[in-house]
Amino acid sequence: MTADRATLRRSASRRSFLMGGLAATTALVTGFAPARAQGQGQQNFSGYSVQQMAPTITYVAQGKNVMPMLSGMSESLLQDAIARYEIIAARGGWPMLPPPGQKLSKGGQGQLVGMLRERLAVEGYGAQGGPDPYLFDGALASAVMKFQKNHGLLATGIADADTINALNVPIEERLFTMRANLPRMKEYAKSLADYYITINIPATQLETVEHGSVYSVHNVVVGMTDRPSPVVLSRVSDVTFNPYWIAPASIVQKDIIPRAQKDPSFLIQQRIRIHDGLGGPEIDPMSIDWATLSPERYVFRQDPGDDNAMATVKIHFPNKYAVYMHDTPTKNLFTAEARYFSSGCVRVDQVHIMTEWLLRANPGWDRMRIEQVIASGENTKVDVMQNTAVRMVYMTAWAMPDGTVSFRPDIYKLDGTGFVIGQPEPIGGQLATAAPQATGSVQPAVAVSDPNQPPVSGARDAWRRASGGTY
Repeated sequence: MTADRATLRRSASRRSFLMGGLAATTALVTGFAPARAQGQGQQNFSGYSVQQMAPTITYVAQGKNVMPMLSGMSESLLQDAIARYEIIAARGGWPMLPPPGQKLSKGGQGQLVGMLRERLAVEGYGAQGGPDPYLFDGALASAVMKFQKNHGLLATGIADADTINALNVPIEERLFTMRANLPRMKEYAKSLADYYITINIPATQLETVEHGSVYSVHNVVVGMTDRPSPVVLSRVSDVTFNPYWIAPASIVQKDIIPRAQKDPSFLIQQRIRIHDGLGGPEIDPMSIDWATLSPERYVFRQDPGDDNAMATVKIHFPNKYAVYMHDTPTKNLFTAEARYFSSGCVRVDQVHIMTEWLLRANPGWDRMRIEQVIASGENTKVDVMQNTAVRMVYMTAWAMPDGTVSFRPDIYKLDGTGFVIGQPEPIGGQLATAAPQATGSVQPAVAVSDPNQPPVSGARDAWRRASGGTY
């Protein structure tokens, strides 16, 4: 067994970081992804089909004056939005749009175009165009695109079925959602530091924020509906490069034992060692009776390496739920529409943009040092000197200074329950999914780069600034 592990260890280079996880970014080589065919997709470890059409991207926002999802103004901004929506409701709400026979896009004409323009204007999406209100012009396309972004839809500027469905959600339902988020905003915004990280679970997005402006935006993977991510208010304490991964009992029970019952040799292939207690002697997986094993009996620890569940880094923030942020070897999941695949922890796209940001106050910990440590393969823990708050939150509605409100699906069914902080209850074994996006057209790949940047071809490019320089 020792020889098998050694061989596997030698063969596991640092290619997932230094060569960029090419399997996760194949579509970026050309800059375009093919239209999604029905039933097609990739499989993650749990066997779920992954549709490659994320409506959001990971990018560096520094210098772009991007306002954060969560700030000290969030409660008052949402209160103002609720008051405005209540006025709209008192006036009869907004008109319902009939299902379009086809997508409405720029250049189209007709009564439905005029109704679309009116509907957007009622909610505050300025769609004033030229002299013909029944012509789908550039102003209307811009209004549609802004609405789509605020509702987590692929921002194409084309009014497809998903967009019409979102427009037709009654104002009473939108008010219900906003009111459910008001106490959350009050609690989440307390004691925000000059530097903080917001992880919005329903949005499957993370923001790093400094001095009131967003530094970077990241796609993230969060907990499945039967393994929901908790809401946690904490601070970053340390970063561990090339981490060991100790599997929690829930994953041992639900994932490792069932797989080992079929083929225990997968543990050797994945470099997962079994110990009789933490730091205890190693146990041969072939000697275990997997049919009767209790998930708490042994410690399952995976060595650092490309296939480690946390890949190159773990970012720790103290909490009683034992969740953390980390890298991942399954980077293809960041391009999925609905990124609810984890067992509660948060997988972060282009995570080393964030690790460098976190370690700026640590002398000597620049990009080059981080790359060198990761390439060494040595397990290295670094205490973070920058005072950085963590807000792992559940926001299904939030308002921005321009008056618009963003909405996301209530994926864990918590709106209306009074939930603010803590561990949501599991709600079943089905993967949570958002509404499917439009198909049948070629769209730019949106996996891991700012749309104004060239395609990402390697991990070093994942550090690329919006200005085009590297760091």
